[in-house]
Amino acid sequence: MSQAVPPTLAALLDAAARGHFPPPDGGVTVVPQPSHRDAGVIAFTAHSVVFTDEDPHWVRDTLASLDCDALAAAMNPRFLAAFLARTGRSTDTVNLLTVAGSLPGDPPVELRELTDPNHPRVHSARARRDDVRVWAADGAVVVLGRGVAGRWETAIEVDEDVRHRGLGRALATAARHLVPPGQWVWSQQAAGNARSVRAFQAAGYRPVGAEALLIAP
Repeated sequence: MSQAVPPTLAALLDAAARGHFPPPDGGVTVVPQPSHRDAGVIAFTAHSVVFTDEDPHWVRDTLASLDCDALAAAMNPRFLAAFLARTGRSTDTVNLLTVAGSLPGDPPVELRELTDPNHPRVHSARARRDDVRVWAADGAVVVLGRGVAGRWETAIEVDEDVRHRGLGRALATAARHLVPPGQWVWSQQAAGNARSVRAFQAAGYRPVGAEALLIAP
């Protein structure tokens, strides 16, 4: 009897965007990396997905060796540290992973596209995404590009002196107008960045899980 083909990360993400998640059975799904650039862990409710080209047996054996709640093992610092050491990669933080659908019409804020490849925000975005485009508003920028498994990802940056005016929410909403019709747009927010979390949720982004990305050297 042939074994079932494991789902791709892209398929798992698309299902999650539609509200269909892996079973909350305490399990771990290991899938191949969608590209050399992207490896990591996504924790959904009571089920984690590890995307890596490392041996799946190593992943499962390492998780089983941890003296911790099995539901939290894939995001346990000791597993992440072992994962980083094995792959020679680095990471920044564990992020809240959120998603929203596209919106028709023009963005709710006036934007001008930045085409200078040497602009700091353009340069940093291209290190982690493909097809990057960056737009500026007064005192803020919104970034859009293809990230993990080809998903559309957005990030915003608002200067301190123009905060508390709803600009972050407007830019997060703008990203929903900038993606192609019928597409999902994803964003990651550091769990401690309450202002960013509030801005994206106010713009209609739904939390779907937590994500730790391992950055290639």
